[in-house]
Amino acid sequence: MKFSDDRRFFQSFLRPGNNNPDQVNHIETKPTNIMNKSILFATSLAFAGFTFSASAEEAKDIVDIAAGNEDFSTLVAAVQAADLVETLKGEGPFTVFAPTNAAFEALPEGTVEALLEEENKEQLVAVLTYHVVAGKVMAADVEAGDVETVQGSSATITVTDDGVKIGDANIVATDIEASNGVIHVIDAVILPPADE
Repeated sequence: MKFSDDRRFFQSFLRPGNNNPDQVNHIETKPTNIMNKSILFATSLAFAGFTFSASAEEAKDIVDIAAGNEDFSTLVAAVQAADLVETLKGEGPFTVFAPTNAAFEALPEGTVEALLEEENKEQLVAVLTYHVVAGKVMAADVEAGDVETVQGSSATITVTDDGVKIGDANIVATDIEASNGVIHVIDAVILPPADE
């Protein structure tokens, strides 16, 4: 993935008129039929709770922000089980593509429970670090292409008329700024490629 000051790729997906950089910019699409309008409406309702605002004095790190929102409780539990709390509370900066609880619930039954078991810690670390990119990458600075994750494998960013994706996950809210990076909310858990 290339980072650029060219805001072409994300500007069309950000809510117009939102000039406050401390608030989440929700990705909007231009539905072409009734089904797409229904999906957009349902998505808007589902993510209406993602409104974050903090002054510079109150800036929280990535873990604190996630822990303060109940929609990230599964992610926070996974970060704790993987012993990644101190890392993600570190200086960074980091860009985290954060799956919601609903994203974890969409995994096959028993997957989350299995990942949280001590004997699967290495696999859990790999999954979680696949959601993290080094550096603070705001939505407007992203271009389509591959990005190297902290896990070591690349994930693919795609930009279409319907929205922006990383892997198979839709990016549904962007630019939740933290003291040590930024969070973008995604609607699916992305998995690193299997070892060859």
